[in-house]
Amino acid sequence: MGKWRYGVVLDAGSSGTRVHVYRWLRNVAARKDADPLELKSLPEIKTKDKWVKKIHPGVSSFADRPEAVGSEHLADLLEHAKSIIPKEDAKDTPIFLLATAGMRLLGNLERQLLLDQICSYARANTDFLLPDCGVHIQVIPGVTEGLYGWIATNYLMGTFDSPDKHNHGKGHSTYGFLDMGGASAQIAFAPNATETEKHANDLTLMRLRNIDGSVQEHRVFVTSWLEFGVHEARRRYVEALQTATGADIRELPDPCLPSGLRTTLNGKDVSSINDAGTTLLGTGRFDECLRQTFPLLDKDAPCMDNPCLLHGIHVPAIDFDVNHFIGISEYWHTTHEIFEMGYKDKAYDFNTYQERVNTFCSQDWSSIEAGIQAHKWGKKVDSQKAYEVCFKASWIINMLHDGIGIPRVGLEDTLGSSHNGTKELLSHGQEKGYLDAFQAVNKIDSTEVSWTLGKIVLYASSQVPTEAEEAMPVGFGSNVAGVPADFQYPSVELLPDSEGFHSEHWHDALFDGDSPRRIPGLLLFLFIIVLACFFLCGRSRRLRMYHNINKLLRRGPSHPNHPKKRKGLGSMLPFLNRGGQMYERVLEDGAHDFELGVTDSDGSDVDAGRPSETDANPRPPKRTSSWGSSSNPPGLKYTLDNSSSGTIGLGISGDSGINMDRAGLVVRTESRDHLAPIALGPTTNGRRSRAGSPTRSHHQKSPSMTPLADD
Repeated sequence: MGKWRYGVVLDAGSSGTRVHVYRWLRNVAARKDADPLELKSLPEIKTKDKWVKKIHPGVSSFADRPEAVGSEHLADLLEHAKSIIPKEDAKDTPIFLLATAGMRLLGNLERQLLLDQICSYARANTDFLLPDCGVHIQVIPGVTEGLYGWIATNYLMGTFDSPDKHNHGKGHSTYGFLDMGGASAQIAFAPNATETEKHANDLTLMRLRNIDGSVQEHRVFVTSWLEFGVHEARRRYVEALQTATGADIRELPDPCLPSGLRTTLNGKDVSSINDAGTTLLGTGRFDECLRQTFPLLDKDAPCMDNPCLLHGIHVPAIDFDVNHFIGISEYWHTTHEIFEMGYKDKAYDFNTYQERVNTFCSQDWSSIEAGIQAHKWGKKVDSQKAYEVCFKASWIINMLHDGIGIPRVGLEDTLGSSHNGTKELLSHGQEKGYLDAFQAVNKIDSTEVSWTLGKIVLYASSQVPTEAEEAMPVGFGSNVAGVPADFQYPSVELLPDSEGFHSEHWHDALFDGDSPRRIPGLLLFLFIIVLACFFLCGRSRRLRMYHNINKLLRRGPSHPNHPKKRKGLGSMLPFLNRGGQMYERVLEDGAHDFELGVTDSDGSDVDAGRPSETDANPRPPKRTSSWGSSSNPPGLKYTLDNSSSGTIGLGISGDSGINMDRAGLVVRTESRDHLAPIALGPTTNGRRSRAGSPTRSHHQKSPSMTPLADD
């Protein structure tokens, strides 16, 4: 186990699945050389571009054949992750597959079948840490996705570790987060102090833990609009076109397509389709496109809890004096992939951006195709991206300015703000410290902004051990004191009813020199190794070791006429002696008439310490004890011989020179088996007869004896 911890997150979106691999220092290593400021920081998460891989389409496309989602979809992504993470760290590496809007649109049964297949495949084909499918493999709601994105954005911006460097005024230091995918759109931000107090019940409490174990809390508003992603918005737009023009029209004019482009209703090129049905014909009128996409915001929906932004969903008032938003995903791709190529200015402002969109979308489709062939907009832009971008641009503009209300920088001032964004339009957003009301980004400090990073930040933070007994857990939930009923923990081992003890916490408790609960970890480790070797060395070696140590600890000779008491190591550590009964083991090895713990032919257990049922018809011995061989220990001169009439019933010769009290022997043996004393009756050939054991019929094992079968 190295100094790094790893984490794997699969973002299962509507258009594809992307695997992200992250790593961070184990807490012991992170604390070792950290200065006081670093100790008050969150764990440092690292990733690389080559650690990310995306495939198409999304997992939701396997709804009608869930059994194929593993071999045809997940296999390449999991192999990619396995190629990055060292094998010795795999079992300590959590894996999460978190599905978003595409899976939210499926039915409950279809969704659950897919999740079950995903979990089964991941468990069967990787060694990654996957203790609970319900926590690690799930469809997350849009608000959770938005919260993870907010964490990732502010983590990369450094506002959690250095809030003083991001003072936006009014004691506010965090950035708002905007995300738009194919099916949904999210917003997350911390309102100003006035709105926070007014809408406290609408906020989410989010708690993180620094390297030194101290905590930090944030209160965030987050919401999601399902069907407000670019693909779902486009579907609703086409349906509105059909409704407005009538069902019998075979060709619908579409102002959001470049002039001269003809496609099917779902955006496919009709040139290779014999019967495309109703088609769309581009007119290239971007101003009309903006007008026709505006109703999709549903601004007139009833608002049950004022204020609302769009679709009747409540959002606290946004103070653009202090709330500066960073947009990712489609906000970045739509504003930069085409409309920034060939331009020096990369910063977003409404006026410049709309002029560029107008210029592009008013071209004939033939001119755009020629530009694609010449890589005028870069190698990543193909025909599909080119004819989709005009609708996407109009939808982004409407969402940002008419929906969320972000000021149109270049046309409108940020009212009440001392920051004049207009004078800084020629500067890049990062150089300005992202102080515009909106800035689209793809990376911050060379790290891609993805909500998956927020998930790992939360998880890594939760793995930091805390010294305080009453420490509050890491996670998020309702904005109430303590731990709310709906509190969500980053992983299953942190749940209050979890019996697991996480490996890093165990490691820190033993070996972290800064922990007051530290125990002599090295000594305990050596003890465990010695104990393991003892039990692995074999039964015969253990017995020899026991005898050798016992000889060293034994004091003085035993009286020859009394049973030997267990002294030395056996009396101190009885568990080292198998069953703790050396005396009975001697009888087992040498006395065939008085077997200890044998097993009936029918598989039932015979009472240990009782004479055999066949005592009346003794058999010749099939084996003799090694103690009766030529290798007998010095001083041991008696032999075991059941054929002599001079025996006393246990095969010990009367001429052995040792006078043993038979009654005492029998009473001792039977008392160890918790038997009632039995008076010595008549003997036959030196043996006593007895009735059958009452406990034998119950097939019970003696509580103080270990049957042979168990050896």
